[in-house]
Amino acid sequence: MNPSPLKLLLVDDQDLIRESLHIVLDMDPDIQVVGLAENGHVALKQCEEQQPDVVLMDIHMPVMDGVEATKQIKIAWPHIRVIILTTFQEISYVVDALGAGAEGYLLKAIHPKDLAAGIKWVHQGGTLIPQDIAKMLVQQARGAADGTAQDAGTKPASDEPARTDAYGLSDREVQVLHCIADGLNNKEIAEKLYLSEGTVKNYISSIYSKMDVRDRVQASKKAHEEGML
Repeated sequence: MNPSPLKLLLVDDQDLIRESLHIVLDMDPDIQVVGLAENGHVALKQCEEQQPDVVLMDIHMPVMDGVEATKQIKIAWPHIRVIILTTFQEISYVVDALGAGAEGYLLKAIHPKDLAAGIKWVHQGGTLIPQDIAKMLVQQARGAADGTAQDAGTKPASDEPARTDAYGLSDREVQVLHCIADGLNNKEIAEKLYLSEGTVKNYISSIYSKMDVRDRVQASKKAHEEGML
């Protein structure tokens, strides 16, 4: 038995999707929907008032989109975990969402049971990046020598020589990678870069995904071999 269900905020500009998700997810005894928001601006207000554990965030919305809302939520409340839920599979959105600090990325075609399981997983500290999207992300990052997590509209630049940011790492991710290579743990990295440990974990997950590695040793080895450090 879970005495206190996790608090979930649903953010989507389409009434039908928002209400449908509300009905489906509220049926799960481990999940309590504490708020509904139709754009990122309203989502920020709801986060302040309701202090949800997890936010299920659409990307394309008026007033403020999901990527910007995720960035602002992570700055103000780093403990709130964000899952991007969208119909778009374009890589730039995945890169942006992860770069903004999102813990997961799911497509709206997912089965409700899998969605509920994913929300619980992220609430417990896990990250959610579907394998096919992770593969596409790595391939795209390798092909886009100038890709960074901040550049939403980056086009592949496969005709340019590979550089230190060939994997599409943001400047902050490169800093974290240097710290990893220096043997620092998450707490030490957080203190050095003035970040929360949760944010450091998000960056490390994103680095692993983009570089197609499983752990710190592989990341350091690959970075050294490719002259990124």
